[in-house]
Amino acid sequence: MTDPSTKSQFLAPRYWPVWLGFGLLRVAVLLPWGWHMAIGRALGRFGMRFAGSRVRIADTNLRLCLPELDAAGRAGLIRRHFESMGMGIMDMGACWWFSARKVRRLVRIHGAEHAEAALAGDRGVIFLTAHFTSLEMSARTLLWYGDVAPVYRPMRNPLVESFVTGRRLWRMRKDYDEPRVIRREEVRTILRRLRSGKSIWFAPDQNFGHKNFLFSPFFGIPAATNTATSRLAAMSGARVLPFVLLRRVDAPGYDLYFEPLLEGFAAGDYQRDTDRMNAIIERWIGLAPEQYLWTHRRFKDRPAGSPPLY
Repeated sequence: MTDPSTKSQFLAPRYWPVWLGFGLLRVAVLLPWGWHMAIGRALGRFGMRFAGSRVRIADTNLRLCLPELDAAGRAGLIRRHFESMGMGIMDMGACWWFSARKVRRLVRIHGAEHAEAALAGDRGVIFLTAHFTSLEMSARTLLWYGDVAPVYRPMRNPLVESFVTGRRLWRMRKDYDEPRVIRREEVRTILRRLRSGKSIWFAPDQNFGHKNFLFSPFFGIPAATNTATSRLAAMSGARVLPFVLLRRVDAPGYDLYFEPLLEGFAAGDYQRDTDRMNAIIERWIGLAPEQYLWTHRRFKDRPAGSPPLY
């Protein structure tokens, strides 16, 4: 989080639009849930008008991953995806300012016994998820299961980074007495936490670069997949539990799915582990394809000799 001594810079005029956005988001959470989500859908449709490059990336990803869709089908799914991203922004407001009681009324939990079994004992747990548009809310709900620290990628805009991290910590203090968020590069901190029997929230399904990755099939396309989950579990002895939170389309709220612990994971076969992770994410996408983050260049890195896809 930004040093408090530098926060006066955020009063500069170039940050005023960001402050306005946060202010409007704070007001929006006071509205009934239906209006709250309707604003999100409208915001997503509006944003899509100015997101030409991201629309093209999403179209490429869908053409590769869901070839059964024709051009009209892809266009419709992309529109719903941008609506879902707009609702994801509203989810952030709900996550930061809704009370624990209000959030609990919105979340329907499936497989809670798997989370309880994973947390029984003295080993750490890696709660493994993926980049769906309700990602922020998924981290909030894990606080119900104790001291689970999100591992996140810092944001480029310093005001957004400072504000978002601050709201996360403030909300965690309301729900739990040991707030903690961890940057993804703080590997030693993550390992110490897992070795001490505590838990982290982790979403490793993006193409981050050329370090510690393998090419693993994602809808049949080789995708650079980070092996950090396997490495962290192997070095710390932590268990890995897949989970995902999806926004319901037939009623207000969310469905939170916990799956059984991954048996035989982190046994030294990184290729097998990454293949298993991608297969799980593919299955989740089948439940709500519009909610997965298709605007990310998932296939940016390519096997040697393969042509670029974007």
